[in-house]
Amino acid sequence: MRKYSGEIGLLLVAIIWGTGFVAGAVSLESLTPYQVMAIRFFIAVVLISVCFSKYFRTLTKSTIGAGIVLGVFLYLAFTLQTVGLQYTTPSKNAFLTAINVVIVPFIGYFLYRRKLDKYGLMGAVLAAIGVGVLSLEFNFSLNIGDGLTLLCAVFFALHIFFTCEFVKKHHPIELTIIQMIVAFLLSFLVIVFRGEALDINMNTKGLLAASYLGIFSTTIAFLLQTIAQKYTTETKAAIILSTEALFGTLFSVLILHEMMTPRMIAGSILILIAIVTAETKLSFLQNKSGRRMN
Repeated sequence: MRKYSGEIGLLLVAIIWGTGFVAGAVSLESLTPYQVMAIRFFIAVVLISVCFSKYFRTLTKSTIGAGIVLGVFLYLAFTLQTVGLQYTTPSKNAFLTAINVVIVPFIGYFLYRRKLDKYGLMGAVLAAIGVGVLSLEFNFSLNIGDGLTLLCAVFFALHIFFTCEFVKKHHPIELTIIQMIVAFLLSFLVIVFRGEALDINMNTKGLLAASYLGIFSTTIAFLLQTIAQKYTTETKAAIILSTEALFGTLFSVLILHEMMTPRMIAGSILILIAIVTAETKLSFLQNKSGRRMN
C-alpha cells in the first residue's frame, strides 16, 4: 500500500473532483463563475491558515516563489476553463481540459530533455481518447472557447508538472498555502474589477455548493494532490487525475440522474486501460509471453 500511496491519494483527488462537477453545476445556478472561484479559494485560504498556521513561520523565499508559480498556473487554468465554457459545450470543455494528460510528458521532454516513457505516453493518449469518448458529442468544429480551453489544459499540465518538481524541494503544505493565497488574491481582484464583489446572490443552495467546492474540491483535494505527487511521477499523476471525468460522469448519473450510455461505459473502460498501462507497463502480458517461450 505504501508503494502506491501517491497513486491512491491522487485517485481520491479525482473522486473528490468528480463530485465537484455536481456541486459546480448547482453553485452556478445562482452565482457567477468568478464568484464561485473567489468563494472556493477564500474558504481554502481560511481553512489552511487556521489548520496549518505553524507553517507560516517556516516559509522561505524559495518556497514562496514556488507557491506563487503554482498559484498563478492554477488560477489561469481555472479562469481559462471557466471563460472557455461560456463559448463551448461542457463536453468539449471537459475533453479539451483533459488533453493536459498528453501535454505533461512533453513538458519534461522539452524543458529537461527527459526521455519519454512509451508506456506512460501510451497511457496518456488512451486516457485522452477515453475522456473524449466519455464526453464529446463528436462535433469537431473549433471556436474561441475551444482555444481558451486548450490553453487552460496547458496551464493545468504546467501545474501538475511543476507540483511534482517543487515537492522534491519544498514542503507540500507550505506550497499549498501559498498557491491558495495567490489564487484567491487573483480571483478577488477579478470580481472587484468586474463589479461582482458586493453583488453576491445569498441563495443558500448555491452558497452551500460553493462551500463544498471550497472545503473538499479545493482545500482537501489540492492539499492531497500536492502531498501525493511527492510519491509518483508527473505522467502517472496526470493520467490518474484524468479519471476526474469518469467520476464526474458516475456522480452525475447517481446524483443528477443522467442516463448511463454505452459511450460512457466505453470511455470509462479506455481510461481504466490507460491507468493499467501506465502503472504496470503491461508487464503481466510480457510475463505470459515469456512463459510461453520457455
